[in-house]
Amino acid sequence: MIRVLVVEDSPTAREYLIRILESDPGIVIVGEARDGFEAAARAAELRPDLIAMDLHMPNMDGLEATREIMNATPTPIVIVTASTRGADVERSMELLGAGALEVMMKPPSPGSPDFDAAAKRLIATVKSMAQVKVVRHRRAEPPSDPKASVQNPVRSPKSAQTTSNRSAIVAVAASTGGPAALQLLLTNLPVDFSLPILVVQHITEGFSAGLASWLDSTSAFRVKLAAHDEMPAPRSVYLAPDARHLGVSSRGSIVLADDPAIDGFKPSATFLFDSVGRSFGASAIAVILTGMGEDGVQGLRTIRRTGGRVIAQDEKTSIVFGMPGAAIAAGLADLVLPLDSIPSRLAELQSSITKSS
Repeated sequence: MIRVLVVEDSPTAREYLIRILESDPGIVIVGEARDGFEAAARAAELRPDLIAMDLHMPNMDGLEATREIMNATPTPIVIVTASTRGADVERSMELLGAGALEVMMKPPSPGSPDFDAAAKRLIATVKSMAQVKVVRHRRAEPPSDPKASVQNPVRSPKSAQTTSNRSAIVAVAASTGGPAALQLLLTNLPVDFSLPILVVQHITEGFSAGLASWLDSTSAFRVKLAAHDEMPAPRSVYLAPDARHLGVSSRGSIVLADDPAIDGFKPSATFLFDSVGRSFGASAIAVILTGMGEDGVQGLRTIRRTGGRVIAQDEKTSIVFGMPGAAIAAGLADLVLPLDSIPSRLAELQSSITKSS
């Protein structure tokens, strides 16, 4: 049985979530909490397998509660929110950075045609995330200006960003634990790293734009949702938008495709890696980060076949070792590195590609 603590200030919404979760015989609700203070106390008392928690609560909100729980009683946390407004989405991204595993929308009312699918999605997420072994997150005060902690964070003029660096490109894929991993990756890249970066991050629909905005505000790079047919620019990061495959054309421009999902994923890491490998060949660098499943493995075969390099995050620093583990097991990783070692290795690969081109 998966033991769940439900944290929600609204009694009606709390009871609604409990009814949905308890409809699965493999889930038992071991406790309830009305705010972050109660959540932290009950997490320490009950030691649940997972906490399903709201974003907005009185006294102590979801972000502060996540920080407290991940510092004192590390527990898998799924954020269940009713809002996809800009500020709320960015707040949700901060929660992921603080240690929460997943953010998703509350299921609509039972009378909605989308209710059954949404309820099943919530149950499946809770059951899968409850298996994740989380680690302690020590509390730390963020800098007042995140960009001030990065050397020379001045961005290129907007006009200069229309110039494409066709020599090489970086393609990154991530799922569970990915937002925090992407933030660490971008904030630790050296200031002279200029290759454009394309990213497929599996995330609940409605949260992609907020993820891009959050990463843009916390790194020295320009981070945005990708647009069809734009040319990737130096020191720029392009995220796949909701329900669109991200790739590149033969001339190096960005492609957003409505092709069917690949192994259940849209956007798909396999689509990204395959197109980047075919277009950039030996000048392609692929990075596969923490995440469930095996998305991306088939696309990495193209990267390797055409001479590109593949970096996989190691098991110790992965929240979930599914995606990088599958790539390693298939013999497709040139390098297996802890997350904090990947930025410097990317800089070395950029230097070697630049010298050979």
